[in-house]
Amino acid sequence: MDKFWWKLGEILNGAWFYDNIGDIFNYSVIILGFFGLFYWLNWQNKFNKKAKNNPNQLK
Repeated sequence: MDKFWWKLGEILNGAWFYDNIGDIFNYSVIILGFFGLFYWLNWQNKFNKKAKNNPNQLK
C-alpha cells in the first residue's frame, strides 16, 4: 500500500499531470462554483419574494 501512495504522489507532482489535467480540473471547479452561486442566488430570490408577500412572517 505504501508503494501505491508514493506512486500516486509522483503522478500528482509531475509536470504531465498539471499540464494536461490540472487546468481542466481548475476550470471545472471554477465553473461548478459559479453554477452553485447562481443556483443559490435564484433560490434566495424566490425566498425573498415569498417573504415579501407574507406579512405574517417574522423578519
